[in-house]
Amino acid sequence: QVQLVEAGGGLVQAGTSLRLSCAASGRTLSVSIMGWFRQAPGKEREFVAAVRWSAGTYYADSVKGRFTISRDNAKNTVYLQMDSLKPEDTGVYYCAAKLGGTRIVPAVASTYDYWGQGTQVTVSS
Repeated sequence: QVQLVEAGGGLVQAGTSLRLSCAASGRTLSVSIMGWFRQAPGKEREFVAAVRWSAGTYYADSVKGRFTISRDNAKNTVYLQMDSLKPEDTGVYYCAAKLGGTRIVPAVASTYDYWGQGTQVTVSS
């Protein structure tokens, strides 16, 4: 079992920045990849970014150059630095984790075994 707790959401203006964090606990030694997804009202959950515990980061085209995902292995925490925020970035942001190293497709939600409760990000124009 892995527990994920997100933090850092809030209401911000367009063009500003926000940093989300996701703290993992439990079987963290088995985590191979962690990712961020988001869901806007009336829309499906979509991939935002992911980071492999060994190496490698992945981003959705819509956030490339604006968002940065990073990890702190010692703290078992993943961060999502979001710069130049746009109103279309509004949504509930979910952290996800996968145990083990097989069948990893970073942008696919079903890849992940565990999910956090989500944190709301609202970007006003």
